[in-house]
Amino acid sequence: MTIFPEASRLHFAAHYPEVPHKLDHRLDRHPLLEIEALASLAEALPEASVEYNAADQPIGISGKPEPTGVPIGETIRTIERSNSWAALKNIEQVPAYAELLHGLIGELRGEIEARTGALLNPQGFIFITSPGGVTPYHFDPEHNILLQVRGTKVMTQFPSADPRYSPATAHESYHTGGPRELTWHDSMLAGGSEFPLAPGEALFVPVMAPHFVRNGPTPSVSLSITWRSDWSYAESAAHAFNARLRRLGLNPRRPGRWPARNLAKAYAWRAMQRLGIG
Repeated sequence: MTIFPEASRLHFAAHYPEVPHKLDHRLDRHPLLEIEALASLAEALPEASVEYNAADQPIGISGKPEPTGVPIGETIRTIERSNSWAALKNIEQVPAYAELLHGLIGELRGEIEARTGALLNPQGFIFITSPGGVTPYHFDPEHNILLQVRGTKVMTQFPSADPRYSPATAHESYHTGGPRELTWHDSMLAGGSEFPLAPGEALFVPVMAPHFVRNGPTPSVSLSITWRSDWSYAESAAHAFNARLRRLGLNPRRPGRWPARNLAKAYAWRAMQRLGIG
């Protein structure tokens, strides 16, 4: 059985890679995404692939919150009352989850590669969140589809290339080793678009689109399938090159969004890295 209905694949093809949009999916209550299976997965993953903290965060934070100190397996098994947020990263390290990830992305490979070329570095992330939890304001460097499996949440997204929501210096910092969290001001809220998600619904998040998430009144499980493209890697490299220019006292132009290719700055940055002067 296909997970993404034909209508969703057509809708995705019409909006990828720059327009956020919702899709339907048939993942339902997959056995690999039940709470006990996820707790066992978390306990099997390397420590670096597990992140968890208190769920009652503000929208804007500076840096990563500290872990709660409760073991990750217990955190997930008691997610209804543990007031926690957990992220299981690179689930493709476990063969059964790799099969799930590659099957999902494979359904959309044709639509993806028709627009942004070869599908690179597919990865999977699972988020388990207590009722009312908040994922603070940040951006991600990948193309991303978030599939809601259990519970409800609302993601508020902001335009990818608008400096009011993600200044160029924040991207330059991230792409040279800094955090992905962004500075938040309540005055920005009016510029966001809310996307409510229930089980059976998914949301496409463009590369580097700033967003935050509020969980609903019950525990949530979401699966994020991500990938990169030559275009996304070139934009990332161009931001890193701009950081170098800014350190030299220059005020570089922000990299262009799709379909701009940003190749000159990307090649320059990669050459600097090969020479050890990045």
